[in-house]
Amino acid sequence: MNEFLKKIFTKAAGFWADWSMRQRGIFLAVVAVIIVGIVMLFRVSASPVLASVIDAPIRDEAALDRILVRLNEEGVTASVTPTGVVQVADSATARRMRAILIREDLIPGNVDPWQVFDKERWTITDFERGVNFQRAQRQMIIEHIKAVEGVDNVSLNIVWPKEEVFRSDQNPTSASVVIIPTPGSDITQNRKKIEGIQKLLKLSIEGLKDENITITDNYGLVLNDFEGMKDFDKQSLTERQQKFNLDMEKRYRTLILTALQGTFSADRVRDLNIKFDIGFNQEAYTRTDYLPTMIKERTPGLPYDDSERTMTVPRSESSSDTKWRGTGYNPEGPSGVEGQTPPAFKDMSNLYGEMNQNTGTKNYEIGELNTQGEKSPKIDRVTVSVNIDGTWKMKYDENGNPIVLPDKTLEREYTPIPAENLRRVEALIRDAIGYNSARGDSVTVINEQFDRREEFRIEDAAYFRKKQIQTTIVVFLSGLTLLLFGFILFRMISREMERRRRLAEEERARREQMLRESAMAEAEAEGMEVSISLEERNRMELMESVINMAKEHPDDAAQLIRTWLLEE
Repeated sequence: MNEFLKKIFTKAAGFWADWSMRQRGIFLAVVAVIIVGIVMLFRVSASPVLASVIDAPIRDEAALDRILVRLNEEGVTASVTPTGVVQVADSATARRMRAILIREDLIPGNVDPWQVFDKERWTITDFERGVNFQRAQRQMIIEHIKAVEGVDNVSLNIVWPKEEVFRSDQNPTSASVVIIPTPGSDITQNRKKIEGIQKLLKLSIEGLKDENITITDNYGLVLNDFEGMKDFDKQSLTERQQKFNLDMEKRYRTLILTALQGTFSADRVRDLNIKFDIGFNQEAYTRTDYLPTMIKERTPGLPYDDSERTMTVPRSESSSDTKWRGTGYNPEGPSGVEGQTPPAFKDMSNLYGEMNQNTGTKNYEIGELNTQGEKSPKIDRVTVSVNIDGTWKMKYDENGNPIVLPDKTLEREYTPIPAENLRRVEALIRDAIGYNSARGDSVTVINEQFDRREEFRIEDAAYFRKKQIQTTIVVFLSGLTLLLFGFILFRMISREMERRRRLAEEERARREQMLRESAMAEAEAEGMEVSISLEERNRMELMESVINMAKEHPDDAAQLIRTWLLEE
């Protein structure tokens, strides 16, 4: 193998030597072009292929910012081309984001929805082009619906009717969708997602209307029957109203309990019952009120109201007076002709009389207030009830010890809450809930004893257990004291006996030493040779060394003697 490579290198070197400078330059240029082409090929193939969320460019900066913010909320990295086209990493992400943008109306109005599903197809005839377009459109819609969270699979059927000459004869476009949800998905109950899918179909299919769209699940239950969901919406509204009512009761209960427990302690105020009857019905009303006219406002600072009002204010007035005096005359007409005077007035003819007639008219202004509005939810009635326990006090004898009853329980005395305090608590609760007697509010505060038998039993057991422990400790300490006293007495007696024994031994040793020394002195005086035993010699040497050490180190010797005395 090495020989083969050597031959190749030798031939290449021969060719290189035979080439002219121009041939060498051409060869190097070709090699350089090949290397640059390979590098560019690798770079282009390694660059990521981005997918467009919307093929059309977005010129509106505000709409573009909203789209980018929504993509960031989904955790998707997006880029914008210089022409304004939003791109993401792959086509699957693009389909999912496109479905979200259509569902939430984030696609600008100037963008053609058909560009979302734009697919280039080579066709031969218009019929094939239409068929391919419908197939591509159907597949793209299915992919968009699958991109919705909670959808496992989709079956879509679209009916494109034949185009008629007259619009009145044209059949509407219709679509039916069967959704298979993923396990644990809420898409069948999530109205917002169903509305998003329905809006997606409307934007995807030209001429499609809401009434011609049917969305069902895999059990055949219609999901976009929003008219039929009125009962469900009503139930949801009732649940929200009940939740609002419970939250209000909980808030007021916590507020009042906190105030009462801070005054009477949590053990004496254990619970509080509060009930709000809230009317959630909204009614429109029109009301007319007739108000008096203010003539004089109240003077500020006065303890009484000196304002003046009147119910009527004259606007115009007219009067007329008529006076008549003389003889009444009833004309008969021409002579010889029967007159037209009624019989009742013939007897009054040619009579003398007098008449006064006064007539008048007054017009008044009336203060009127017309009010139109709509009644919002209001509180119809509030009821509150609370029980506060009194105080219990332990009774003691003259020695300061609790009194024990014959049944082995401690005697206690109960003190109820004064009625004045209960009235103050009732006033406090009324102000806290906004008491209104006109709507039938009720506040009840009572003082009833709590059942504390179990609590007293535990306290009594703890007291007697404490007394028993105290008695046991006293007996134990007494025995321990006697034992310690006996030990000290025994120690003192034993030390005294030991001391007397040691003194007796020292006295005996001292006598023997004196006898020995006197015997040695007598022997030396008589010139006798005295022999000392080995034990005596060792003892004398030890005594001499001890005496010398005590002289050289008096502090250590004193400490040693002190230690011996303490041990003794």
